[in-house]
Amino acid sequence: MPRERAKSRQPAMTNEDLHKIVDPDSTAQLLIELRRREFLQKIVATTTLLFLSRTAFPFSQIKLQAGAALPSAPRMAAAAEAILKSLSPEQRGESVFSLDDNERQNWGYVPRSRAGVPLKQLDTSQRQLVTALLTAGLSERGLNKATTIISLETVLRELEGSDHRDPNLYYLTLFAPTKSGLQAKMPWGWRFEGHHLSLNYTIINEEHIAVTPSFFGSNPAEVRHGEKKGLRALSQEEDLARTLITSLDGEQRRVALISESAPGEILTGSSRKAEPPTPAGIRADSLTEKQKDVLMSLLNEYLANMPPDIAAARLERLRASGFGNIAFAWAGGSTHGQPHYYRVQGPSFLIEYDNTQNNANHIHSVWRDFSGDFGLDVLAKHYKDAHH
Repeated sequence: MPRERAKSRQPAMTNEDLHKIVDPDSTAQLLIELRRREFLQKIVATTTLLFLSRTAFPFSQIKLQAGAALPSAPRMAAAAEAILKSLSPEQRGESVFSLDDNERQNWGYVPRSRAGVPLKQLDTSQRQLVTALLTAGLSERGLNKATTIISLETVLRELEGSDHRDPNLYYLTLFAPTKSGLQAKMPWGWRFEGHHLSLNYTIINEEHIAVTPSFFGSNPAEVRHGEKKGLRALSQEEDLARTLITSLDGEQRRVALISESAPGEILTGSSRKAEPPTPAGIRADSLTEKQKDVLMSLLNEYLANMPPDIAAARLERLRASGFGNIAFAWAGGSTHGQPHYYRVQGPSFLIEYDNTQNNANHIHSVWRDFSGDFGLDVLAKHYKDAHH
């Protein structure tokens, strides 16, 4: 897998523009967040959710009824409809595709040309609608990570002394039955993507939401100079995994360590289908109870990027396949600053993380579902049932 490189130069983003996109204290963002908190309070009251706690299996008290609509689905649909209505005919032509279009699986996380409408072509009100869509599709924690990743483009611009890093070059792409809007009971999807961020959603009958591939990256992993010195967008993804590998005893570590050197990139890259790697590493059922808690906290860090209802549904699928069947594998050094890689693999999913580039200060992380990326497994069932 070649190392990422910029492919085009774009005008620098102004501080005012950055404020509109990523500043959590902006008026629009604050209003959206207040509405979100009111919504979450209702969910907590009815499901006794242990929201984003660091204990093992934090979503254990959620009860989801089979076939029940997921609360995030109508919120995403409402935001997407509002965006569609706000787009000009030219913008709709650039950003709206059918769900079976080849473009839907054309995802990536390096600077490149993309289908969709970039933030730089949207006015203030349209950007607020995009923020509403992201707020519906992510948890508060996930949204903070995403906006921090976007803001790192300005850090890279300063570090590299160039102008091709641009926080405005994040693209929204919608996959809908028609160019003009969504239709009841018809599957649809959306993607928000740019450098080091790729969020892919498929919504089917409001009963199933597929959210993979889900990619979060960070360059630099830790800002070491300037006014943002010390900022780490993906700190827990790194620290929890290191806590786990360093807690293993000699025999456990021998099983978990798959290589003394880390690969230069996540193995699945931006492949359209994630093929399961050969099972490797130490299984959860070979860990102590304390080590299991750390592994679950690591899993929760990825799960908690999504709203509570989506995270809970994903956790239930994870549990159904057996927590003991999940394996943790590590490659490279275990001391902070050394190149390293890990993966967490279960029967149906794969988490990959790599930090080797730029003197081990450049993170790539992704969650893939072997049969569920882009909702392909549920879509196949949906279309099959529709013909009976």
